[in-house]
Amino acid sequence: MKIIIDDNIPFIKGVFERWADVVYSRGQAIDSRMVADADALIVRTRTRCDSRLLQGSKVKTVASATIGFDHIDTAWLATAGIKWANAPGCNSGSVMQYVSSALFCLAAKHSLDLRSMTLGVVGVGNVGSKVVRAAETIGMRVLLNDPPRQRREGGNEFLPLETLIAESDILTLHVPLTSDGEDRTRHLISSANLARLKKNALLINTSRGEVVDNTALREALSAAILSGAVLDVWEGEPETDRRLVDLTDIATPHIAGYSVDGKANATVNSVRQVASVLGIPLAGWTPASLPRPAKPVIDLTGCTADEGTPEIVARAVRHTYPVDEDDRLFRADPGKFEYLRDNYRIRREFSSYRVKTADPEAEQILADLGFEIVK
Repeated sequence: MKIIIDDNIPFIKGVFERWADVVYSRGQAIDSRMVADADALIVRTRTRCDSRLLQGSKVKTVASATIGFDHIDTAWLATAGIKWANAPGCNSGSVMQYVSSALFCLAAKHSLDLRSMTLGVVGVGNVGSKVVRAAETIGMRVLLNDPPRQRREGGNEFLPLETLIAESDILTLHVPLTSDGEDRTRHLISSANLARLKKNALLINTSRGEVVDNTALREALSAAILSGAVLDVWEGEPETDRRLVDLTDIATPHIAGYSVDGKANATVNSVRQVASVLGIPLAGWTPASLPRPAKPVIDLTGCTADEGTPEIVARAVRHTYPVDEDDRLFRADPGKFEYLRDNYRIRREFSSYRVKTADPEAEQILADLGFEIVK
């Protein structure tokens, strides 16, 4: 058997070699000649999986180590009898950590009290649900929009997008990219919707760049229709609108889901999918170990009462992930988009950290966010 694997997928080297001829390649370099005699592909978003790549090949399955699957022509794969899988929810904890850190950065920069603010969450799937819980845990009012779930579940939990746009102080997007149908998300945040946002609103996008009309967003930020924005994803990436980068509060190169934990989850899902289709005995495979954080214990017992619970929580969150460091690296040279993604540093999620604090309220909030509390 032959398996083609994107060489930036972590923890996977050596896994299949006992049973298959394994070829590792840059995702952008995987082409039809390479896959012609392959039985399986394990890819990321940089490899477009469609008829141009797979027509006439012997590929039986495509696994993407990503949540998104807009790079996979699922309809064509179905007609060709090729099985496919993505990794839904694999990096949900990582994106929640990114959004949490971004919220505290925005609060510091704009002098905001998050506990008095309303967060609108558009898309309440694996990722959005965790963002909802985190925001509620730190004391925010949260509004939900998810038309597919609304149709399935009914009730009054979900609100129209127009309501979120009108009432949210901060709007955060967690939807897949779709270009047609009743749940079309391409340019969901259009110039018209940007104009309807609440005065001084902020926007966070960690879903797909095309969900937001980037030109309209640049114009809205230039005209101060919005107070600011956090963008991890961009139209046309890895190319970015440098003027838009300059106008954002936080700009990062599509790494919100790049925690070690999230990457490991995606790799596990991909390995098991391919193993199942090809009959390889790896149904229970997991990486042998994950790298530990450099400073896994967060001692906040020295924080004074004057600093308050929100600042203590912010310190713990930012200890695990200071999102402004990724912003600084990317903003210094947006042309290094792919380099920064491919050489991303080790980032562990909240559950890898142990926290000491003398503030009972902060202790409970941090425990609810997933930190281990040390007495």
